[in-house]
Amino acid sequence: MTMSDQVVREGKLVSLTYRIADERGVILEQTDLPVTYIQGGLVELIGGMDKAIHGKRAGDEVELSLEPEEGFGKRDPDLVFTDDLDNVPAELRVVGAEVQMQNDRGEARIFHVTQIAEGRLTIDGNHRLAGKALKVYVRIHEVRDPGPSQQPHGLDGGERPIGRLH
Repeated sequence: MTMSDQVVREGKLVSLTYRIADERGVILEQTDLPVTYIQGGLVELIGGMDKAIHGKRAGDEVELSLEPEEGFGKRDPDLVFTDDLDNVPAELRVVGAEVQMQNDRGEARIFHVTQIAEGRLTIDGNHRLAGKALKVYVRIHEVRDPGPSQQPHGLDGGERPIGRLH
């Protein structure tokens, strides 16, 4: 069996690139360097991407249309908070700043400063793509058996995860 004959299935190491676009086709996120993961491992792929590429080969391209629930979820208004600028540390008084906060159960979430206006600052814990219908374009670059250092439950050493596509 040559490398190109290998198909995506459980336990295979898969390298792919992807683009995420909104309904109008505007690219919201993309990766030009292939990301690598083990099919069927611990990395969670957005919107059933792993099922969509199952059985495909290197060179194949797949397009997925995702409703918000399948992508980054619906927007949760309870994750948006506004406070007086005076109550906020100076380093967070920048649109785009990140702050990690915990709820009363100790669960951490990253919030982003989304607006500063009229002496008030708004932070949002929703993913920036939450509530959006998305198109995901996937190109498979390589499918092969993982090497000895590539555990079936994780990623190739040093590769960044694509679980929920950050």
